[in-house]
This record gives sequence, structure tokens and C-alpha cells, in this order.
Amino acid sequence: MSDGYLDFANSGLGAKLVNMLGLPKPLPLERFQAGQPVIQGPVLVGGGAQAPLLPAMAKVFKAIGAQTLAHERLPQWVSVANQAGLTTGRWGGAGKGGEKVKALVFDATGLTDSTQSDALYWFFHDAARSLLSCGRVIVLGRPPEGCASPRQATVQRSLEGLTRSLGKELKKGSNAQLVYVAEGADDQIESTLRFLLSPRSAYVSAQVIRIAQVVGTQQAPADWQQALAGKKVLVTGASRGIGAAIAEVMARDGAQVICLDVPQAQAGLDEVAKKIGGTSLALDIGAPEAPQKLVDAAKAQGGWDVIVHNAGITRDKTIANMKPEIWQLVVNVNLSTQERINEAMVESGALKAGGRIVCVSSISGIAGNMGQTNYAVSKAGVIGMVESTAPLFAKHGITINAVAPGFIETQMTAAIPFAIREAGRRMNSMSQGGLPVDVAEAIGWFASPASSGITGNVVRVCGQSLIGA
Repeated sequence: MSDGYLDFANSGLGAKLVNMLGLPKPLPLERFQAGQPVIQGPVLVGGGAQAPLLPAMAKVFKAIGAQTLAHERLPQWVSVANQAGLTTGRWGGAGKGGEKVKALVFDATGLTDSTQSDALYWFFHDAARSLLSCGRVIVLGRPPEGCASPRQATVQRSLEGLTRSLGKELKKGSNAQLVYVAEGADDQIESTLRFLLSPRSAYVSAQVIRIAQVVGTQQAPADWQQALAGKKVLVTGASRGIGAAIAEVMARDGAQVICLDVPQAQAGLDEVAKKIGGTSLALDIGAPEAPQKLVDAAKAQGGWDVIVHNAGITRDKTIANMKPEIWQLVVNVNLSTQERINEAMVESGALKAGGRIVCVSSISGIAGNMGQTNYAVSKAGVIGMVESTAPLFAKHGITINAVAPGFIETQMTAAIPFAIREAGRRMNSMSQGGLPVDVAEAIGWFASPASSGITGNVVRVCGQSLIGA
């Protein structure tokens, strides 16, 4: 569904009226197009006096062909970049800013005390106005729970407040993220930096991502544009909407996609599968026999590499008016079924070692929603499942993560009453709804063979919604 207000606010007359009245002015977001570079524009690099991640960052910037610049308070970046074979230069000087840049990347991993936070101030104070539209801000830190001292943990935890505030201040379609990189995981950052710097992360903002030491064997794709080449990917709920977008992105990235939905959706399912050159599998995943049927289907194909749990249903009623069978139906389809399928696929080996499980939660599972106690329980449960099973699946080299969409433009949201729909669109830092492809791109990042160090994460695809934590 098109966003009439967004179109109006970016027209000649509309822009003048919106500015005069002080109304939100959403900017059309840049989204990924196949074949384009990861980032189009310079990257300004900053850091504390100690910035241990600079060599790893330089390696990634070299791989993606990024043009980099060094903030005047990080002169060591020039030598680090040159050693990596990067052409770089200095940005600003003598308290004056420099050229416009597409991204700001700050290495905060060396901060060990809150008194060192001035380094953050000077970098973002100097550079915030120099960020181009649809820009990217990434702060790299160390997980507070793994810090050597309380003071180090304190300053590292403070980075969450910084990035969440920046996400609200920058506007112009820009976003800000915090990436906690565990000690020993510095070589695992490439997949995440590629995603966050690119238009693939258009509707992801103010998120905290944790990268651990590698789980299983790290596999850098031979071709990052086809990161899923040779992989077999199951996508549930694939007949329309977000599920169809996920299937399309998986196929675009080189995967052989198995599209699954209920038998009643066979026509739409076949259409999606035909469009992407995949196969269709009509199955009610809520049925008791579904896990074994999936195990058998996967083994018949030599095993699957990725499972995307997108299928879900809503049956909205306040809990006082909700019948027990409606509660049980939603929890079974949205949560319990995923638990059973994961256990069966992992224990049987039908999901290969080094595999990926990606679940679709919801902002309702984080913030709750009136009339959706059953749905919120199921989606919050998905988050709990991801966090609790990540260490168990790691023994098999398997990662499990989740995305939590906010307001996404689908047939479901198009049916929402106008006033509520407009509130959902505007109540985020992007002042607009997301698209199904935004959810799909985040899932593609989790599904990549290069994302071995990313597990147990829940990332919201909500444009930094004002609703929820």
C-alpha cells in the first residue's frame, strides 16, 4: 500500500506546507538494488585513544571498496588504513568540519572508563551535521557482561543511550546502531558491517547487536552478492506478504528456496515458488506430524541449510472475551510449532551443521498490544526461545536469531483503520512504515554463512518505533 503522506511531504507544495506547520517529513528510504556497492559515499572513522578494532575495520573497508576519512582526533587511522591498502585522507581539522560523508563509524572498544566518553562527544559533535541523507552511524563496543572491570562495563553500557539518541536526532532517513564485539571476535564483523552500512538496513535503527566468537566454521562467501549460493532455505508462510518477500530475497542471494504454506494457500504458494525458481510445499505446520514430515523432506534433499520461521496467525480479542481454543491455536502455530520443528530438525541432522534458524517475532512481543495477549505471548516466547536455545544449538554450529518487525506495509496493515494506521506509520524515527523487503534483508543477513558469530540476537525492523523498549 502506498503512503500518500510521504509522497505529499516530498512534493514541492507539500514540502513547504509540512515545513511551515512543523509536521513530520519522512524521506524516501534508499533500499538495496542488486549489483550496487555496499556503500556509496565516504566513511568517517573515529575512535577512542585506544581503538583495538581499527585493523579489523580497515580489512572490511578494503573488501567493500569504501572510501574512508580520519577524524582529526584519530590520526592513527591513516597509518592503519594505509597498511591495509586503503586510500584514505583526513577529515576536518582545527575544530572545523570536513566534507559530507555517508557513514560515521566509531571504535569505542578501547573505552574503559566513563571519563573517556569525551571522545564520543567530540566525534559526533563535529560530524553529525556532515552526514548525508539516509546515512549510517555505527558504534562498535565490547559486551558489558564480558568486561574486565565495573568501570569498563559502565562506559560500554552507556553506548546504548548514545546510539538510541542519535537515531532520533539524525533524521533524514539515517539510522544508528551499536555493535558489541566480544574479545576474540574481531574477525567476525564483516557480515554485520556490510549489512549495517548498506541500504539493506534501511528500516533498522537503534539496535544492539552482539557478535561472539565464531560458532562453527566461518565461511566467507566467494561472492557477497550471492551469499546464499548453493544453500537450501525453507521459508514458512511464503505465499504472500513478508513471507513472499523473504523467499524472493533468499533466491536473489543465490539460495534454492523451499516455499511452505498451508494447503489453502496453494495457489499463491505455487505462484511465489514459480517466480523465484523454487519449490512449493503445502503443509499445516501446526499439525502434530509436521516436524517429521519436514525432517523427511529435508533429508530427501540432502539436508537444509536455513530455516526461516515466518508463518504466523492472529486471532485478536481481549483476554476476557477470548475463548481457550483461540489462545491455544495462536500459541501453537506461532511458538510451540517452532520449538518442535527446531528440535526435530537439529536432533535429526536434517538441518545441517553450521545451519541457520531465523524466527520472525514482533514488536507486539516486546511492547504488548491491546487485544493481542495470545499473539504477544507467542511472539515474546519466540524471543525467549531464541535466547535460551542459542547456546544449545551452538554445539551443532547452528545459529538462531530473530527479527521483530514494527509497522510494515502489508495487506494486514492496509486493513487497519486510517487513524491507527497513520499513527503506526509516523510513530518512529523514520516517520513511515517499513516494507516487507526490509524484514527480508535482515533475515538474509542472519542467514548468511558469514554470520557465524551472530546468535541469540533479536533485531527490531521498526524504524526505531517509539512503542516498546
